[in-house]
Amino acid sequence: MDKLESDYMSKRSHPDIRELTIKNGISYPSDSELLMLMLGSGTQDTPVRELAKKVINVMNASNQDNLIQNLKDIKGMGTSKTLAVAAALELGRRRNSFLKAVINKPRDIIPYIQHYAMETKEHFICASLNGAHEILKIRVISVGTIDKTLIHPREIFSDPIAEHASAVICSHNHPYGACLPSQADIESTRTIKNAADILGIAFLDHIILTKSEYFSFLEHEML
Repeated sequence: MDKLESDYMSKRSHPDIRELTIKNGISYPSDSELLMLMLGSGTQDTPVRELAKKVINVMNASNQDNLIQNLKDIKGMGTSKTLAVAAALELGRRRNSFLKAVINKPRDIIPYIQHYAMETKEHFICASLNGAHEILKIRVISVGTIDKTLIHPREIFSDPIAEHASAVICSHNHPYGACLPSQADIESTRTIKNAADILGIAFLDHIILTKSEYFSFLEHEML
């Protein structure tokens, strides 16, 4: 068996991390393997797996203000790979900034979901909270057409139940038109409230978002 055939057979019997991630989901890879996916390749002197380990070590020893320079100092990184890693870390930080944030009143959640107001299709969002009203998770339940999104209570509550959430706040954006509830919004809110009452999970609010304002069912005494 020549080297080319040997390499081919090895790949067939040992799927690479890209194949395994596609098959098992993005939570499957280790931290080092996630970096391998970001880096894509190593150099002639430094295989990607070894380069990823070096990046992990530098990340663990760096602060936000010196991370980029420390990454650039790794032989084999260069500007493109450095910025790709730094950008991924920053995006993750921004998207998870809500973790453990305390919601004293439902509208406190708006800074963590306001970016959905920029979407051109309706996104229906559910935030689950623990007993201390700390945010556990913010997830997209459905993405609809421009003026309609289809939701069902089981899709809203299945994950909060699994997380042992004590409360939920729902929200959706209005890409166009006024920041006012439609009849469908009112009916869906009533359905969600009834389901929450049966499940024993507090339904704190349903918030409609536009680029410039919001509408709270709670503040308008519509819950």
